[in-house]
Amino acid sequence: MATLNLLILACLGYVALLFLVAFAAERAALRGQGGWLRSPLVYTLSLSVYCTGWTFYGAVGYAARSGMEYVTIYLGPTLVVIGWWWLLRKLVRIGRAQRATSIADLISSRYGKSNLLAIVVTLMAVVGVTPYIALQLQSVALSVSAFAPPSGPDAVTIDRESSGFWVALGLALFAILFGTRNLNANERHHGVVIAIAVEAVVKLLALLAVGIFVVWGVAGGVSQIMTQIDASPIGEWQMDRSRWSTLTLLSAIAFICLPRMFQVLVVENDDERHLHTAAWAFPLYLMLMSLFVLPIAVTGLQIMPAGSNPDLFVLTVPLAQEQDGLALFSFLGGFSSATSMVIVATLALSTMVSNHIVMPIWFSLRSGGASVSGDVRNVIILARRLSICGILALGYAYYVFSGGSSALAAIGLISFAGVAQFMPAMLGGIFWRGATRTGAMAGLITGFAVWFYTMLLPSFGTGVLLSAEIFESGLFGWSWLRPQALFGITGIDPTVHAVMWSLTLNSAAFFLVSLFSFPSPLERLQGAQFVNVFAHSASPQSWTGSMAQSEDLLIMAQRLVGASEARAFFRAEAVRQGVHGHLPEPSPDFLQRLERELAGSVGAATAHAMVGQIVGGASVSVHDLMAVADESAQMLEYSSQLEAKSGELARTARKLQEANEKLTQLSVQKDAFLSQISHELRTPMTSIRAFSEILRDTKKIGPEEKTKYASIIHGEAIRLTRLLDDLLDLSVLEHGQVSLNIQQGRLGDVLDQAVAAALAGQQDALTVRRDPVAEQVGLKTDLDRLSQVFINLIANARKYCDADTPELQILVSRAGGYVTVDFIDNGSGIPKDDQTLIFEKFARVSDQKGKGAGLGLAICREIMYRLDGDITYQPEMNGTGFRVRLPESMAMAAQ
Repeated sequence: MATLNLLILACLGYVALLFLVAFAAERAALRGQGGWLRSPLVYTLSLSVYCTGWTFYGAVGYAARSGMEYVTIYLGPTLVVIGWWWLLRKLVRIGRAQRATSIADLISSRYGKSNLLAIVVTLMAVVGVTPYIALQLQSVALSVSAFAPPSGPDAVTIDRESSGFWVALGLALFAILFGTRNLNANERHHGVVIAIAVEAVVKLLALLAVGIFVVWGVAGGVSQIMTQIDASPIGEWQMDRSRWSTLTLLSAIAFICLPRMFQVLVVENDDERHLHTAAWAFPLYLMLMSLFVLPIAVTGLQIMPAGSNPDLFVLTVPLAQEQDGLALFSFLGGFSSATSMVIVATLALSTMVSNHIVMPIWFSLRSGGASVSGDVRNVIILARRLSICGILALGYAYYVFSGGSSALAAIGLISFAGVAQFMPAMLGGIFWRGATRTGAMAGLITGFAVWFYTMLLPSFGTGVLLSAEIFESGLFGWSWLRPQALFGITGIDPTVHAVMWSLTLNSAAFFLVSLFSFPSPLERLQGAQFVNVFAHSASPQSWTGSMAQSEDLLIMAQRLVGASEARAFFRAEAVRQGVHGHLPEPSPDFLQRLERELAGSVGAATAHAMVGQIVGGASVSVHDLMAVADESAQMLEYSSQLEAKSGELARTARKLQEANEKLTQLSVQKDAFLSQISHELRTPMTSIRAFSEILRDTKKIGPEEKTKYASIIHGEAIRLTRLLDDLLDLSVLEHGQVSLNIQQGRLGDVLDQAVAAALAGQQDALTVRRDPVAEQVGLKTDLDRLSQVFINLIANARKYCDADTPELQILVSRAGGYVTVDFIDNGSGIPKDDQTLIFEKFARVSDQKGKGAGLGLAICREIMYRLDGDITYQPEMNGTGFRVRLPESMAMAAQ
């Protein structure tokens, strides 16, 4: 068996190799020979930092304990890389446009560059990732203990706390040496990235080597191992849908929200086109990593003694088969998995802590603010190094207090759920302009509090941080506050329970508070930049400055990025502006670029605050105004469209109401007509029948009486005939079957004829006033039909004018291309409610004293329509007024 000394020697040699690789990569990048460092393959391999000690060791243990459920931790990232490629591309574009150095930087930038929000996200990230770091310490400590002989003369007792401490110390040194060499957090850490890529290859080869040995060296081949899997309980397909869906969602979210994943996915991305390669290469990598998980788990359960830790089967199976070399290689694979995670995670978290917590506090404590001279790069680097030590110390403390006895997978899920609380604020921020900083803060705090109470605190076990009484009776004795049965809902898996409640309440608080709060102008501008990042990739806000402030800006830049780098930057900007000297004009564009440059060292929020402290104010650029104007224009357009549609609906409703009222009136008119027409038909028929019977049956009737009765029969017959003629005439006109008899004549002659016919025998009943001169108009139309219209109007005036001395005035004029003839009497007019119905068939004004059938005006309207004219009622006249219009072209043609 390999001795511990050999193990330590191998580790040191492996770390030395990583140093050399990282150092060579840094040197190559400095010499401009590092094009291959920015290849899509290296980028894809760097994403393998997702596969940590949990994946290397814990997946086998997970499979041994829960069967196929381990697949979910590979399925989530695969779905993200393939199905959410558009989301990753948008994140990368936003990260580069905003020069985001961390996930806290991205979220704070979206919500108005709020440093308070960045502090909250940073603290949540540190607390959320702490269990994950403890997991790495536990995996390395367990793997070291696997090489210690438990009995015999060479027996060695490994103290788990001591081994964890030395592992944490070694990882801290490695992270400090590589993670803090470069101050600009926005620039790629070529040494770290290439070291992670090498470690990705090592852990993959190590896991494949163990898997190949297990399948062909222990089981005897593929068919034999498949038979063993089928016979094993873990080969049975048992799917808890709630856990599968929850764990898949959780791993998918964690792939985006874990600080280390954001670091390699967004910050270290050199070209968003690398995502094309990652879309197929990374799922392939995950498939290879998971290929031999089940064979190793099944073989370990068969050949290892009962009670063996399944998390260590990757090591203990080769050791049990006396394959010390393979076991050592496997150990290096697990060591690579743990170290790569810790290095990148501490690098990302230390950047967040120094940029959003340490440096703002340090600047606030220093008198003079940002314009005071002095190099602060050492302060930043020291802050990051202390942050690394502090983060690893937290991980070690969790490792010690949690007892290190939990399964690796369970610890990993706690971290996944913790960082998943970033997702609502992140997704809402890049897709919803209405999201506000207050809403994001409310959602983050709510989700984090629920996760902390329902998942993190219970992970220490009963009686450590939460008493057994709280588990059973709830906080303060309230049963609905039981950490694993929130709101009294029981029977749910603890992990599913915590994830469901934390993300649900987080999202609800985020959306509700955002809906009821108003974003600041900077939030609105940032929202437009984030949501439409592919249309607006420029900085969201402009600055105003003066020449007198350029020196202050240079002093501040020297303190953060170094004197030579700052002078070079300012000199380049001066050349770009065509300014003599080394100080450029503090134009808005220059200040934007300077803020971006500083954001790479201290984060966007701090850089914004520092520039603002010197410049004193920000202005909104034309580009910004256009973005907001576009948004406002869209809102106004939507509002106008809604208003127009609302108005149209109101008009349609009003028309429908009028039509309904009209139909109701017509229905009433129809009923009245039927009654009237029945009466009209029945009355003469009754008279005809009665008097004809008298003539037939009465023998002693005189000649005078015969003549009288015959005249009555004749008159009633004429009345019937006239009624039937009107009905027939109207029917012919409505169906367009009438034939017009076009003739030439004078309007005055037509009126003479109409007056004579309408007042035949009753000239004294109505006085007609005319203007013969105005009536000298020649016409070419159907004069008989036109005369019929005039006769009807004059007859109506005679019958219905209620004046004491009825008069009818006939006025002829020309206007608007028409010859108009107005018939105006001196009566009381037609009631307003009846005016809309008088041209309908069978319409009768209720108080009319005449006995007409109500067809006259309907016939007039149809006649005028056929003559290309019209007839309308004139309500504004003093009395009853009708206007008949004929096209003037007819009159002109006649002349």
